[in-house]
Amino acid sequence: MRIGIDARTILSPEKGDAIGAGHYTYQLIRHLLEIDQKNEYVLFFDFRVREKDIKKFSKPNVKIKFYPFSDYKKYLPGMYNEILGTATLQREKLDVLHSTSYTSRIPAGYKGKTVVTFNDMIMYNVPQYLPQVKRLREKAVAKLMAKKADRIIASSDSLKRELKKYLDISEEKTEVVYSGLDKRFFENPDVNKDRMLAKYGIDKKYILFLGTLEPSKNITRLLQAFAKLKNDHKSGGGKKFEYQLVLAGKKGWLANEYFQIIKDLGLSKDIVFTGYVIGDELVPLFKNSEFFIMPSLYEGFGMTVLEAFATNTPAIVSDIPSLMEISKGGALPVNPLSVDEISQAMKKFIEDENFRNEYREKGFAIAQKFDWNETAKKTLEIYESLKA
Repeated sequence: MRIGIDARTILSPEKGDAIGAGHYTYQLIRHLLEIDQKNEYVLFFDFRVREKDIKKFSKPNVKIKFYPFSDYKKYLPGMYNEILGTATLQREKLDVLHSTSYTSRIPAGYKGKTVVTFNDMIMYNVPQYLPQVKRLREKAVAKLMAKKADRIIASSDSLKRELKKYLDISEEKTEVVYSGLDKRFFENPDVNKDRMLAKYGIDKKYILFLGTLEPSKNITRLLQAFAKLKNDHKSGGGKKFEYQLVLAGKKGWLANEYFQIIKDLGLSKDIVFTGYVIGDELVPLFKNSEFFIMPSLYEGFGMTVLEAFATNTPAIVSDIPSLMEISKGGALPVNPLSVDEISQAMKKFIEDENFRNEYREKGFAIAQKFDWNETAKKTLEIYESLKA
């Protein structure tokens, strides 16, 4: 077979470092190339990506192809994808084309077999937490791609149900394929712990949140719960409160509002913003935390929870369907709408080391079940099911 994969989410000049769909695409391609030397692969990149960044994908059965017309996109936004994009894809005579994110739109004029991955449906589940223009655009693109795809990959069973509910996609057309877990999270990188903590201004015990700082991640309630935790500790007459809340990740929509909230809650000295954390520092950032917390209002999958599990970090997560499905009882669930419940869960983890360690062990056992080779094998089976 001749398999095309849209890899533009990896190292995209417009989006910066690979996160979310970019990470999924990178790991999927890497493991497909490890397990499959029989089929041919055509990987489509943005033409501005540096040559040295794609050398790692060089294999005898791989062709690197660049979208050569990106410069004209701002002048021809509709025609770019339809006419020029179609011509680029048709020229490769593919047996199947995989778009690893529904936002990487396949041109309507393209007539070949297609597979599309859906990693979330945030624009339907919590639309109020997206800018209006983005919400409307993503709904429109999702509908187009759902109709266009011959097969759809959903990242979880809960997402498969959402695809049926919001886009009326049949169960036969959709296959659930869990993402794998990067093996580096099970390892101990050679990073100076003290230097890393000093770099970010972490000088106490800390509770870790990792993700894009935006409303859907429920940051405001997390801050309120942390403030309650601190105030309850003070009113209880205990010793000095010795915890920081570390918010690690890129700033997203409305993130600047959190600075005022922090000031109003009297937490200016208790909150640490790290910004985007580079790869080698992620594992020690997890390992040195007291525990991880993810009180999201919506997730399509929840990879960060698995990363915490792999690093032996106990976790608190929202009791939303996707996180309950992925964590499989390995994390302490909380109602994300309840500030009191979030605060009480943090208090329980702080006060009871044995309780914390129970979840540490549960999570680690679950993390080992998520394997990128299995993800690649199941994805390859979907490609081969479309063989003419």
